[in-house]
Amino acid sequence: MAVPKSLFLPENSLGLVTDLYQLTMAAGYFEQRMDDTATFELSVRHLPENRSYLVTAGLEQVLHYLTHIAFSPEAIQFLQQLPIFNQVSQKFFEYLKNFTFSGNLYAMPEGTLAFANEPILRVTAPLIEVQIVETYLLSLINFQTSIATKASRVVSAAQGHEVIDFGTRRAHGPQAGILAARSCYIGGCKGTSNVFAAYELDIPAVGTIAHSWVMAFENEQDSFRKFHEIFPDNTTLLIDTYDTLIGARHAATIGKKLKGVRIDSGDLLELSKEVRRILDNEGLQHVKIVASGDLNEDHIDNLLKNGAPIDSFGVGTEMVTSKDAPALGGIYKLVEQEHNGKVIPKMKFSEDKLTYPCKKQVYRTLDKTGNFVNDVIGLEDENLQGIPLLIPVIKDGKTCYNIPTIHEIQITATHNLAHLSERFKRLKEAEIYPVTKSQGLEAKRHETENIIKDVNVSKRNVFTNKASAY
Repeated sequence: MAVPKSLFLPENSLGLVTDLYQLTMAAGYFEQRMDDTATFELSVRHLPENRSYLVTAGLEQVLHYLTHIAFSPEAIQFLQQLPIFNQVSQKFFEYLKNFTFSGNLYAMPEGTLAFANEPILRVTAPLIEVQIVETYLLSLINFQTSIATKASRVVSAAQGHEVIDFGTRRAHGPQAGILAARSCYIGGCKGTSNVFAAYELDIPAVGTIAHSWVMAFENEQDSFRKFHEIFPDNTTLLIDTYDTLIGARHAATIGKKLKGVRIDSGDLLELSKEVRRILDNEGLQHVKIVASGDLNEDHIDNLLKNGAPIDSFGVGTEMVTSKDAPALGGIYKLVEQEHNGKVIPKMKFSEDKLTYPCKKQVYRTLDKTGNFVNDVIGLEDENLQGIPLLIPVIKDGKTCYNIPTIHEIQITATHNLAHLSERFKRLKEAEIYPVTKSQGLEAKRHETENIIKDVNVSKRNVFTNKASAY
């Protein structure tokens, strides 16, 4: 009988968590003895609809991956058995036995705001290494940045009212639920229902009761009373199992020790107003109202604009899946390659997918009060005004960065969002934040484009002449 597989990521075989073509290219580079140092940059070409900024997240997991990536003997044996590797020399698999990441990584610290086309990561390493890690890096940054950005929009709409991550059960798998809880906290949430995430990340664990608790008892009053007996100092009751307003009256019988009530269905605007009236009439002005149930930033914004007396929001599906923009189109492109001591700029200029060559830096200009003015994407060694956003985090395969706590990352994100003008943060029809390319970068792009075109024209002429000879 087969043993069930958990499919959680294997610490000793992280090298396999990639696309096959990364490994076929790696084998090809090895066979061709292409051990040049290369630089790739990770960015987002176009922001999703209704996204005017990105809250960067996932760097800590990138650091863990790059400093732990390896191929176990079993992983290497598996690769050797794949037909596509039949003609690959044994030396390549010997190379994989001792595979580590030996390169350098520059990155925007987590919680930094990024915009379209700005490099979030810049990876420099031997060509094989920098190629193999592409898939994992994109997966980490795409997902966590997407969720942190969504969470920041939800938190912004809540206007200072607490937002709690309730989304694990609707996340795209348990691992995604943990990463989403982390990202939601970076985006400004006050806690999570995910107990493992709370344990591992040292963030508040938050929870009430489910409808099943109420239904398991003979009547609602008994279920409320018994829960309060067990948790006298943390009694928040779910009141919409049968009838929300009757549930509110039953909850009120708990008295002054009642901490909160949660409404998970129905017309949250009208129900919250009626529940508030019931509680206040019983002298329970201190009791908080929690709302949940398919909430997103637009629903929350509408509720509060219409005077809903809701104190906090439990947000699940919409936030942990970034439901309105579920995929972030991050790209990871070769920008520079060193060969025989010479630096060779690299770019592509296919339609709608132009990339810029060379190692780049993002320079952010602030006004006297610290508010964002504009960003300039320039060459790494250009002397441009502004704060350089990419900082060294790995050097020669070793972490050279003091990893912040998740609380510090949340503070960074909150601070950055506070200094981004409201016109760039509107839920709908936000203005586009000004990002430009430096003169030096534009000049290098034109120079590189001309060189590449000249080389390809020359090659084409050679083939044409040979064909004519026949």
